[in-house]
Amino acid sequence: MTRSTTDEAAAPQLPSPKERRRLREAKSLSEEQVAAAVGVTRATVRSWETGRTSPRGRKRALYAKLIAPGPEALATTTPAAAMTAPAPASTAPTPVPTAPESAPESAPESAAEPAAEPAPATAPSAEPTSECTPALPEAAPEVKAMTEATEATEPDNDADRDTGTDAEAAGGRRLSPAEAFDELYARTAPGLVRQAYLLTGRRALARESVERAFQLAWHRWPEVAVDRDPAGWVRAAAYEYAMSPWHRLRRGHRHPDAPPTEPGKQALFDALLDLPPAYRRTLLLYDGVGLDLPETAAETEASTPAAAGRLMTARAAVAERLPELASAATPAEQSALLHDRLGGLARAEHVPVPRPARAVRTGSEDRARLWTRAALAGVALLIAVTGLTLHTAPTHYEPPISPAERVGGVPPRGGPQKLTTQDLKLQKTLREQLAHGPERLIPQLR
Repeated sequence: MTRSTTDEAAAPQLPSPKERRRLREAKSLSEEQVAAAVGVTRATVRSWETGRTSPRGRKRALYAKLIAPGPEALATTTPAAAMTAPAPASTAPTPVPTAPESAPESAPESAAEPAAEPAPATAPSAEPTSECTPALPEAAPEVKAMTEATEATEPDNDADRDTGTDAEAAGGRRLSPAEAFDELYARTAPGLVRQAYLLTGRRALARESVERAFQLAWHRWPEVAVDRDPAGWVRAAAYEYAMSPWHRLRRGHRHPDAPPTEPGKQALFDALLDLPPAYRRTLLLYDGVGLDLPETAAETEASTPAAAGRLMTARAAVAERLPELASAATPAEQSALLHDRLGGLARAEHVPVPRPARAVRTGSEDRARLWTRAALAGVALLIAVTGLTLHTAPTHYEPPISPAERVGGVPPRGGPQKLTTQDLKLQKTLREQLAHGPERLIPQLR
């Protein structure tokens, strides 16, 4: 499924996320330089190169123009080899035989991307190219630890974003919506159930949250299929449902399940459930799933400083229960240790296996059909009641007449007194004799 808007059709096409990074490094550009040129932050550029987000509008055009390969990139020699110009005699023979060998292998796969084939030749020179970029700050080990945590918790998270594209390239056909949904469900549902269990401490609620999130995803599949991170979309929906305070009114979800018997896992389990829901979610996304701080803040609908404050507070509260976490030398070691402990706790518990994808899709369709029928029945009932009211209602209003009743003790009516006979005669004379001119009428009394 692809977007059909005019703006996206006219937008410049970007290479794959890994190819974006390779092109940037081939031009000896650092993330800070690209961010300054496009007008974004360094974290945004890193998000573009990992595939979690994609630039749009003017920034997309600037970014595409900035990393666009030059004429030298389309040739056999790579930009990294061109940077080592002082020794052309030793490096020239190496890439020349490599390009003809890789060209026949890539011809059956795709004939429309000849520029992407020199990538294997640039792999040996990727390290010398990165030396031209400025050194990363002290947060680089932490970023590396988060990347490893992401791969351990969600090993196929990157593949979920391009499920249809990868399957189409591998099988030579386009996946149907049901097949793409089943592929996403098979890759992410078991891990999401374990994450929801760490978030709620309730196995049944964790399974219900994930299934309800996937039912919502199937109901909105045209929107989810073109999302830049379908797995993240489902994860956010599952977390929102699992953290709903209305579950406390349900008898089966009022209290969490029994904690693990092992002392270390039990301490971590109790520490997680003692945290406020927003702090628990931030800790799980950052140290458990492996998202970076801006992405964690965006998914929790908080600012980056607020997410950082929640993370520090949650880590301090958990460190009070786990002495080994408090003795970690660096934040990267603390994050890696906490990731291992969270993964061990999720794997040690017998979390229920989610239902098959077909059952979830059928449940979503049945639920949508039920709500549709209920809405139609409500509209029909409203129309019937309105018609009955119009048929039986009177066409005009007649106020009721009160019955006659004798009333006594009413005071006499006020106002001018009744005219006497003399007064009536004078009134008649004044009306008959009109005045003509300035003379005045003189009443004649007889």
